[in-house]
Amino acid sequence: MISSLSREAKFTDAKILIVDDEQGNIHVLERMLNAVGYRNITSTTDSRSTPDLYQIMHPDLILLDIKMPGFSGFDVMNALKPLETESYLPILVLTAQLDTETRLKAIKAGAKDFVNKPFIMEEMLARINNLLEVRMLHNSVCGKKKSLETQIMESSQELRQYQVEIIHRLARAAEYRDNETGMHIIRISKLCEYLARGLGLSEHDCHLIRHASPMHDIGKIGIPDHILLKPGKLTLEEWAVMKTHADIGALILSGSESEFLQMAEIIAGSHHERWEGSGYPKGLKGEEIPLVSRVVTVCDVFDALTSDRPYKKAWSVDKAFAEMESQSGKLFDPRIFRTFKTLLPEMIAIIEQFSDSSQQHIQPQRKLS
Repeated sequence: MISSLSREAKFTDAKILIVDDEQGNIHVLERMLNAVGYRNITSTTDSRSTPDLYQIMHPDLILLDIKMPGFSGFDVMNALKPLETESYLPILVLTAQLDTETRLKAIKAGAKDFVNKPFIMEEMLARINNLLEVRMLHNSVCGKKKSLETQIMESSQELRQYQVEIIHRLARAAEYRDNETGMHIIRISKLCEYLARGLGLSEHDCHLIRHASPMHDIGKIGIPDHILLKPGKLTLEEWAVMKTHADIGALILSGSESEFLQMAEIIAGSHHERWEGSGYPKGLKGEEIPLVSRVVTVCDVFDALTSDRPYKKAWSVDKAFAEMESQSGKLFDPRIFRTFKTLLPEMIAIIEQFSDSSQQHIQPQRKLS
């Protein structure tokens, strides 16, 4: 009889936990299991120790007596529920109680099958093998699911990295038209992220603004060189053309399902709005201007003032800050500018770290009152 069951040896590596208050029942079950090759067997007559044993050995099958003093099989199953939330844990209930009420109660508590006492060896082993087969199939499916989830996560991360790289390369393409090295987009990225974090924006939004802010001037691609690179003051007609870069940028970036590009569209279309309402292209005022655009406006102006442009030489930090302070409440959201002021040493460090080759003259910051 035993030899006829030896074909089930593929399950014999399974970890089995026997919980029964009668040591004699445990010996019978251990001999039965050992006879067909099961070796990873743990047993206890103390039902209260089951949750601890479960966490130590993570069994593939529990053979559980129902009627035990103090802590019954029902109590054991209830104690295991919060410990086993993801995998399929087969519990084979051992019982001499054949009434429907007991069986229904056991099923609701977590039992997967029943064996009546006294045990019939062939029936016991067949039920054990059936439950272990379900357990292994479940684990296999879960393993494949986790592997697929990992592959999807890795692929999604790779796609996001490519997306960010494309965004930065497009932004650099625009910046190279009026910035010799293109370092402006790196500075803007880091300045905006730092200021956003100082304002208490979520880590997610800080990450988005870091990668979306470099696209703020992508619309400059549509501005003719004789206007974009003009060394002197623009005429009214030229200035009207220059201002269209906000709408051009928003149009270029519109219609995307990407969070990066959606935020970049907002920034491109509104980072030239002014707090008091005289900006462009829509003349938005105060908090009508998106928060991320208000952040970019402060950082963009700071970088523009302290950098060389075709129409001006770079200003010192002192001069640039004094000009910006005079524009708080006019061009800038005053709350954002106050935060910028507290972060000024860090902002200067970013400007210096990622300066253009011609931007070596930035002077130390004066002490602010």
